[in-house]
Amino acid sequence: QVQLVESGGGLVQAGGSLRLSCTASGIFRIKTMAWYRQAPGNEREFVAQINSFDSRNYADSVKGRFTISRDGAKNTVYLQMNSLKPEDSAVYHCHVLAYYLAEDVINEIVENYWGQGTQVTVSS
Repeated sequence: QVQLVESGGGLVQAGGSLRLSCTASGIFRIKTMAWYRQAPGNEREFVAQINSFDSRNYADSVKGRFTISRDGAKNTVYLQMNSLKPEDSAVYHCHVLAYYLAEDVINEIVENYWGQGTQVTVSS
């Protein structure tokens, strides 16, 4: 069974930092890992993404403040969040594109999985 376990959320003051982590299990191989966030009343938005070649993409709103990284041996992705702002407050969800079975790599069958989310609250 595929599981994504997230941690690292919490309450911080504006200007503070948090580090989120997400560990995936039960899959054969990860293609990409990413972070999305959703605040109450808002649509879910893309935050950052990293692939197996360490190519990274960031939303314009977090460039220069957030850094995404990964540990391939641990199937874990991290999101270092610095200079946090109140508008960063949201539930942050880990997202993974992965091959569930070895044969899925050959057949290019990619599945997407979502974590349950971790709350980040930034006070002014």
